[in-house]
Formats: sequence, structure tokens, C-alpha cells
Amino acid sequence: MLKTVDSGVMPVAAPSTPRVAVALGAGGARGFAHIHVLEALEELGIEPVAIAGASIGAIIGAAKAAGMSAADMREYALATVGKRSAVFNRLWGLRPPTMRHALGGFRIGQFNLERILHAFLPPEIPADFSGLGLPLKVITTDYYGHCERVIETGDLYQALAASAAIPALFMPVMLDGRLMIDGGIFNPVPYEHLFGDADIVIGIDIVGGPVGEGSEVPTRIESLFGASQLMMQSQLAQKLKIASPSIFLRPPVNGFGVMDFLKAKQIFEVSAPVKDEVKRAVEAQFALLGQV
Repeated sequence: MLKTVDSGVMPVAAPSTPRVAVALGAGGARGFAHIHVLEALEELGIEPVAIAGASIGAIIGAAKAAGMSAADMREYALATVGKRSAVFNRLWGLRPPTMRHALGGFRIGQFNLERILHAFLPPEIPADFSGLGLPLKVITTDYYGHCERVIETGDLYQALAASAAIPALFMPVMLDGRLMIDGGIFNPVPYEHLFGDADIVIGIDIVGGPVGEGSEVPTRIESLFGASQLMMQSQLAQKLKIASPSIFLRPPVNGFGVMDFLKAKQIFEVSAPVKDEVKRAVEAQFALLGQV
């Protein structure tokens, strides 16, 4: 590009490519939709400069920050948690000295998520944040501190377990002497933590809400998860009024439960259209910033 001036012609540097960061929200198995978002960015030739995640969003964010492609993540998910036999075999592999000891217990709320993550997550995910290729912010909730905590260094598996420790399903995790639970409880889509890191921030909400005819009486577990969804959606609505990300999307995964990992294939199929949404939204943001 050339700019004419009185003394002749001087070159003007072309504007740099806008930086993109991604906030991947909480929502259990519905989080497989995040992989489509990352794949859309790959197809656009965009590498995020930073990732923030809560719960399943932190786990998938860690895989991306570790260098895994979206295709590799999808293939791995379908081959592991997407197959009943593979799930059983990996859980069985935790048995020494006993299955009960390995998992933390057989009663709901006693499962040791850190041990489960070591059994199920791909080997590409390193033990420590220092092994990641991209900055990753993992959101957890300080149970007694009544606040969120952003973890960016140290033991990665411990941080991921803390971020995904859904109350009543998994044991809380101790981090630096503090008791931590699911990061989605306090911040279900942590996009605001990326505002200073990028020109375009993408927030993906997979929280969903209770599904039914309106007159059905939910079970106790359904009530527990449904109430959590309503609470998190209320938090999101208030956050969005204060400050919203450049792009905010909700993949159509509300019909799936938080623990529907065996339905990975169906979740991938239903949420596939979000890829085109991401591409259109990113192209629109680039246009606003004067980029092609």
C-alpha cells in the first residue's frame, strides 16, 4: 500500500492480522461442540493467541494449547468416551489396588476426577502448564472463598480436575490449600479474561437449560443439573449486559445432558453448523477491523 506525501511517495506498513482469543464454556458432554469452533478457526488459518476455559472448556482448551488439531480431538473422543467398551476398559485400568480406591469411591460425589482425567485424556496433554504451546487460563471456583480463581501455571491435570469438579458428581480438589469446585459455577463462559489479550474474543456458551414439555416433574438429579443451568444462564445474562465478547455463540446442543459422553457422535453431528457460524462471524469482525 502506498501513501502520497508532499516529498514523494513513502511505504506504509500493512496493518497486522487481528489477534483472536477463544473462551470455551462449561457444559459437560455438550462441550464436544467446542471442537467445531476450533476446527473452523483452523480452516480459516487462525491460531488463537490465548484460550480461557471452564470445566469441559478448560479440558478441550488444554488439548488445543497442547497442539492437538480439531480432527485429532474428535477422533480421540469418538474412540474413547464415545464408546461404552472403551470407557469400561479405561475405568478398569484404574483398578489398582482396587477400583474403589482408584476412583475415590462408588458413591455419587466421591469420584476422583484427577485420576479419571489421567486415564482418559490424550497423551499430548502435558502434566504442567509449562508444556503448553499457547497461553491457557483455567477457571475454577473457590468454594469457601466465594469467588473464581484463574489458574495459568503449575500442575495442569490438577487444575483441569478442579475446573471440572461438578458438585455432587466429583470430589472437590485442593489447590494451594483452597477447596476448588467446577469453574462453571462461578463463570460459565470466561470471555472477559481475554479482553486484554486479543482484538477479537470469541465466547462459546454450551450451558443450555432444562428441556421438557413444561409439566413433567424432573428427577432429583435432573433438578440439580437444571437448577445449575438456570443459575449459570442468569450469570451469563448479567455479564453480557456489562460487556460482551466480539462473537458470542450458542451451539444447538441443549438436548444433551452434561454426562452424555457416550453420545459424542450425535453431539458432533448436531453441533456441526456452528462451524459456518464461526466463519461468518469472524469474517464480519475482520471486515470491521479493515482486514480481508
